[in-house]
Amino acid sequence: MAIREELESFLDEYQSTLSAYDAERTAALWGTPGTIVSDDFVGALHSREEMAQGLAQAHPIYQTLGLARVDHTVVDYAELTGSLLRARVRWHFYDSDDALLTDSDYEYLLRRDDDGLRTYVAVAIDEAEKLARVAADRGVRLPGM
Repeated sequence: MAIREELESFLDEYQSTLSAYDAERTAALWGTPGTIVSDDFVGALHSREEMAQGLAQAHPIYQTLGLARVDHTVVDYAELTGSLLRARVRWHFYDSDDALLTDSDYEYLLRRDDDGLRTYVAVAIDEAEKLARVAADRGVRLPGM
């Protein structure tokens, strides 16, 4: 399978788990330890159970903002080695009327393991600012903001 096709297949599965609010299935697409980095947070999770719990903590925020569906666009990618892949992905967040709420960019470091691509590092580029903007537009007060 070509690299781009493999990446798109992985991201299609990832977006379906996000849209379904299925933290366990999302966590299964991560390698361990998995690291999430943003301007305000750095965390490494050492098991898929920890990852699922961490991912599930964001679900109430997305649900409060009305997120019903997620889609993606691959902005850029590079095969770093035979096993490592870097990808910049723009996630598109839609409400139940299929109106775009916002988008958000992430940089990922993925590794091709025995069971396929897995995310090992995710860097949130602009998610906090864009979610805060959606919350303000909808009159929602988010925790910590």
